[in-house]
Amino acid sequence: MSKCVWIIDDDPGIRYVLGEYFASRDIPSESFAGGPELTTALGERRPDLVMADVRLNGENGLDLMRQLQADHPGLPVIIMTAYSDLDSAVRAFRGGAFEFLAKPFDLDEVGRLVEKALQSTPETPEKADRNAGMIGSSPAFQQLIRLIGRLSASDVPVLITGETGTGKELVARALHNHSPRANGPFIAINTAAIPTDLLESELFGYERGAFTGAEQRRAGHFERATGGTLFLDEIGDMPLNLQSRLLRVLAEGEYYRLGGRGLVKADVRVITATHHDLGERVAAGEFRADLYHRLKVISLKVPPLRERREDIPTLVEHFLAEAAAEFRLPVRSAETSLVDYLKHLDWPGNVRELRHLCQSMAALAPAAVVGLDDLPEEYRDNPSDPSAGIGWERDLADEIRQRIPAANGELHAELVARFEAHLASTTVDACGGNKSEAARRLGISRNTLARMLGGQRKEG
Repeated sequence: MSKCVWIIDDDPGIRYVLGEYFASRDIPSESFAGGPELTTALGERRPDLVMADVRLNGENGLDLMRQLQADHPGLPVIIMTAYSDLDSAVRAFRGGAFEFLAKPFDLDEVGRLVEKALQSTPETPEKADRNAGMIGSSPAFQQLIRLIGRLSASDVPVLITGETGTGKELVARALHNHSPRANGPFIAINTAAIPTDLLESELFGYERGAFTGAEQRRAGHFERATGGTLFLDEIGDMPLNLQSRLLRVLAEGEYYRLGGRGLVKADVRVITATHHDLGERVAAGEFRADLYHRLKVISLKVPPLRERREDIPTLVEHFLAEAAAEFRLPVRSAETSLVDYLKHLDWPGNVRELRHLCQSMAALAPAAVVGLDDLPEEYRDNPSDPSAGIGWERDLADEIRQRIPAANGELHAELVARFEAHLASTTVDACGGNKSEAARRLGISRNTLARMLGGQRKEG
């Protein structure tokens, strides 16, 4: 590949790592910290791809990106940042960034993005710039942020899926806030929380005399959301008869009020969400197949908290600060031991559960620093006992205690061999069977990896 990549970052370590990586892939590259050297180079030659940090010494990476694309239309730019937030992502996409890459990044991901960028054209610039308050830098969450950024200029319906408590309404609000309808209303309703006999009138409104007690015309949520966004949460629980009405609104853009004869224009973007598997509900006859296929054209999956554990420290800090402000308390912070403990819990209630826990601890903790002793009883697993450990460490401690009475001097060698074997095989699986990559990630040689895998074969 003869095309040249420019690396623009004030961190010499990042420039060195990327430069060495591109050299190993036979991709020509040049590195710049910014400043006059970069300005001179831009006046002399044109790169084929630019990777620029969003924050440079004395410069703004996004401003630089706009300048580059003004001078060189069609030039793909990948924005890099250690400050991973939706606000930065949308500004990057709005400015015409090809991709938004959060640090620390995986070099394999860099390789895929660079190859794609050098063979493609930049994507459509985005249209909005509002902070949606979404927090997270984990790969799973960053992928979600990138998708929201790409959809910000769109007005198409979106289906948001994910477990209860993952933040589906927050995603819907972000889609609205970064859309052309951002200045319009955002109306959110939980279709599962409204009685079936009232839901139709709540959605579509009614005329005077439509039913007993309808003494005057009333606008429904579709009408109240005119010019904005209507968010229908738990769409999987919507009754079948109302599903057909919703399908007509999506297909034709108009509807009737209850008891009405005149069509009402639906000038609204519809975003739906569910924790159900709609495909299974279609198979069970509980959801219309035609509505399902219309809704799932654009679908976003919100990852559960257990798939983005890297975000828990940041979320805990944010929720404690939020709770302190809400309850008018001194600023709260969390001990490292507490955060480490929370990172290994299962979180069936996801981010919502973590937020409620932080609110409880902030309100009840006697000191400004919240620790393990401040956990509610239902979250405790003997946290005052240092030997209890967390997660798999507790399981290992239990295993050791059970086996000590019958140990005959071989327990250490046996447990170490089993641990190494599982560590090796799991890493190889995670690397798609690439043993060289697995050895690199573990920081060991291929021979050591082979020995560890051999321990697994002996165990079997």
